[in-house]
Amino acid sequence: MSLKLGPAGVPLSCKGRTIVEGMDDITALGLDTMEIQTVRTVQPQHFDQYWQAGVLSWKSDLEMNLHGPYYAELLGSRRERNRTLTKMEASMQAGKILNARHLVYHVGPYGEYESGSETNEQVANIFAGVVDRVQQIWGVESEEDDYAAFPWVHKDKPSLVGIETSGRQELWGTVEEVIEVCNHVEGTVPVLNMAHIHARGHGRMRTSEDYSELFEQVRKDYGGKKFYCHFAGIEHRMGNALHYTQIKKSDLKFEPFAEFLAEEGDWLDITIISDSPLLEHDAMYMLQHYDKARQRLLEIRARDERRIKLALETGMSPGELELREKEAAQARKAGTDGDAEKAPSGAGKKAKKPAAKAAAGGKGKMMSFDEKKDEKDVF
Repeated sequence: MSLKLGPAGVPLSCKGRTIVEGMDDITALGLDTMEIQTVRTVQPQHFDQYWQAGVLSWKSDLEMNLHGPYYAELLGSRRERNRTLTKMEASMQAGKILNARHLVYHVGPYGEYESGSETNEQVANIFAGVVDRVQQIWGVESEEDDYAAFPWVHKDKPSLVGIETSGRQELWGTVEEVIEVCNHVEGTVPVLNMAHIHARGHGRMRTSEDYSELFEQVRKDYGGKKFYCHFAGIEHRMGNALHYTQIKKSDLKFEPFAEFLAEEGDWLDITIISDSPLLEHDAMYMLQHYDKARQRLLEIRARDERRIKLALETGMSPGELELREKEAAQARKAGTDGDAEKAPSGAGKKAKKPAAKAAAGGKGKMMSFDEKKDEKDVF
């Protein structure tokens, strides 16, 4: 399995706050990817940084990606749609200079449309035009003589256009809608935002089986193995995402996702971007949990192999040997519990001595000066 993890933006710990310095920090942390955020607009003064980042990513294994304008109205009026496409055009130009492997976009509200095939067809037509425009911007080798500054244009394929799932009921972008459009438009890829899917599904993603069902659905209906995902904690209410949180404070946990990736994700080529407010810290948190899940799986497999080997040597079946091991473990536990029960009784005997002393010389007792001798008086 190919797994890449990284933050959505320049790491919080980066002192310089530039894209290139952020890439250095990401590499030092052992992460593999980064997503540049242009959620409002693309600033022309940043194009020099984009080019430097593109050269660095081309010479290294660090994957660069770019998120387009967050607020989109592709299903709005003609004026609203053209305004959104103008912003997307700037991000497509930046994607070429950056050597972005994915360009991520939202669709926006349903507007006057209703959920269904007709709306999906409209979205598919729009993104077919977006993919064509990305390929035009990328250029054709025979027509480009001055691309020494952009060697990836000749060597790599154009950026994939990612269509992201949404986290609110009034926005286009259920898993089914995204898959249907990606199936009809070559050059697009589903962007599975787990926080959005979780929120829109009223807390849907809770176990490794939930992730298994999701990816099986996507594999069956979409057919590809290359996936681009966002992950973060999420506050949600009534099927709507409210805002991102750090993973530890959310009911959306990464451990089940890590378990699925370790056990069933061998066929995946997946990039996971941390949308958490903690950015690279939660990206590292996810990487650590994935490594733990892999280690746990290896230990289980080693134990099973050892059990099979012992079963062959002793003439028992692996099931019988497993039953024996459980009985032995229960016996050890019973013996440990018995020792623990004995310990308090001994401690109780020792505790009586201070109590006796307190009774003999406790407060409220006055010394007697009676002439009558105490039988225990040694004098």
